[in-house]
Amino acid sequence: MIKHKDHFHGSDLEAIEKYYHIKKEDIVSFSANVNPLGISYQLRSTLADNLDAITTYPDREYTALRTCIATYAGTQPENVIVGNGSTELISLFIQTKHPKKALVLGPTYSEYEREIALGGGTTLYYPLKEENGFHMDVEDFCKHLSDQLELLVLCNPNNPTSTAITCSQMRRILDACLQYGIFVMVDETYVEFAPEEKEVTSIPLTNYYTNLIILRGTSKFFAAPGLRLGYAVTGNQDLIKSINTRKNPWTINSLAEIAGRLMFPDEEYIRHTRELICGERDRLFQELSGWDSVTVYEPSANFILMKIRKPGVTSQDLFDHCIRKGLMIRDCSTFPFLDDHFVRFCVMLPEQNEKLLEVFREVLL
Repeated sequence: MIKHKDHFHGSDLEAIEKYYHIKKEDIVSFSANVNPLGISYQLRSTLADNLDAITTYPDREYTALRTCIATYAGTQPENVIVGNGSTELISLFIQTKHPKKALVLGPTYSEYEREIALGGGTTLYYPLKEENGFHMDVEDFCKHLSDQLELLVLCNPNNPTSTAITCSQMRRILDACLQYGIFVMVDETYVEFAPEEKEVTSIPLTNYYTNLIILRGTSKFFAAPGLRLGYAVTGNQDLIKSINTRKNPWTINSLAEIAGRLMFPDEEYIRHTRELICGERDRLFQELSGWDSVTVYEPSANFILMKIRKPGVTSQDLFDHCIRKGLMIRDCSTFPFLDDHFVRFCVMLPEQNEKLLEVFREVLL
């Protein structure tokens, strides 16, 4: 059995291969939260025809790419910053704002706290309560804001809880943050998977709030984590200038720039993805909601948080059983405020999802 400190991330297939002696090609990753359709046919068939692009530098301003992203996201090109994955943009933004004290949700993605700490800042947590299904109580949350905070970071939908804050709720939070001079960074990595994206995304609010920046990427929805293409949207032009001053030129390579211009207008791929994820997510949630041995929390992203209630079975036990069957889920005991009874798994293809249910049944039913 693995030790607590050795829990695996969704991208750790090489480590899994070494530890469990399972070829990484034989592992179905329910941990990485990546679109199971893979990259679109249009991107696959066209990108190879553009290999000569690597013989020239991309446009330093990425004008065509930013225009394409703006059309896709519903904003203006001048409000878009592109980067080498959303990870680069998180780092650049936090370096630019340099917050001394920040507030994040608990549990949530660990990279925010790491970046804040690297800049010499400290992070406070607002715990999402299990009894509320890990949904935020917005009025209570706003009571915890103060002028001692400089930055609020929200992952929406949140990882690993898969719960979401609506656009109207976000407006209430932004109004409260304005009163205290708090800047808000919203990570919308998973927003395109939401049942009703327009009800969740905060991009329209960037037209009204200058204390707001939205981060997105192509790793999850467009199944391109190796492409390293991310973008940010903000109406704060001073912030954009500050980030661009820090940002190295050409951090997006020529092929990634072309890929972005191909994938964002691909309406058929986008529709197919949403139909697949919504249908399978609902099926998995309904099935597992009927099991007495687990609790599942209503999901808005392409993954589900589940609590094991069967006595004597821990998240590590379930992870270990699944990986030996070639299925990799996420043991969530390393997330703040979650214990060793929580796991997370993403929505894959129907036959893969059915296999996961079968393996769950072997342990939990």
